[in-house]
Amino acid sequence: MNFPSIKKYPLWMFSVLGLWLHSCTSSKKYMVFSSGNNGQKMYNVPYGLDARQKMDVFLPNPSKLYPVVILVHGGAWKYGDKAHLRQVQQLLFRYKIPTVAINYRLVSKSITYKDQLDDIRLAIQKIKFEHENWDVQTDSFILLGESAGAHLALVYGYTHPDEILKIISMSGPTDFYSEKFLKSTYSKYALPLIEKMVGEKMDRKSPPQSFREASPVFLANHVPTLLFQGGNDLLVNKNQAFELDSVLEAKKIPHRLVFMKNAGHAPRLFSENKRDSIIYPNILNWIIGKEFNSK
Repeated sequence: MNFPSIKKYPLWMFSVLGLWLHSCTSSKKYMVFSSGNNGQKMYNVPYGLDARQKMDVFLPNPSKLYPVVILVHGGAWKYGDKAHLRQVQQLLFRYKIPTVAINYRLVSKSITYKDQLDDIRLAIQKIKFEHENWDVQTDSFILLGESAGAHLALVYGYTHPDEILKIISMSGPTDFYSEKFLKSTYSKYALPLIEKMVGEKMDRKSPPQSFREASPVFLANHVPTLLFQGGNDLLVNKNQAFELDSVLEAKKIPHRLVFMKNAGHAPRLFSENKRDSIIYPNILNWIIGKEFNSK
């Protein structure tokens, strides 16, 4: 496997990154801002009883031109905040695309990725409940996630194909079960996080089915999928994107892999040039179906 040496990047580095992500968590109460004729922005709208079950709702005027895009933040399933996708949310607002950025319950001894998937379901229920007040489409949704959030977007989208119109995955992990993954260098440092996310220990000699059930490469169906991946990603191995791309190709599922050879992990850590010239235009094209210059 051609993967950058992780000896330079000890496990404590990922813990530091996680703590930084956690420190960025927003504490704002439910607030509503009007943008005049441009639309409305609502912050920390509750969609459940847990303190983490809050969403930021951006409703352009008009708000029914496109399906609602649900933004799912990253952070190794244990950290992160909806504000980390604020730039993407602002971009889509400018193009009259309604968005909902969610916080979800973070992995702990009692919370696994299945609870996080349920939070996406609850967020969708809230959107449907408010559809008259918010004047949005509710027959289908688009999921956009980064890193761990991209994994959740892929799993939810592939297991709810009648509800999800399209998926956008930015640096999302896709395989926790195959022999190729289990023999990889990547699995040696990624598995402790993945085990906590799944809520079960991995037995390499007899891998539990729960890890297969959590792997998008084994769930892929007809939902069109846009993938972003950096060649120098030190947190999610580039082969994760290649494997899903191959599965989608073999199943003839509409998809696109945007591979950036010299880029790292997730849009917030990409260069501004790549973000504005590659990532944003591809996101807009995938949602709207036109070629864009996002500047």
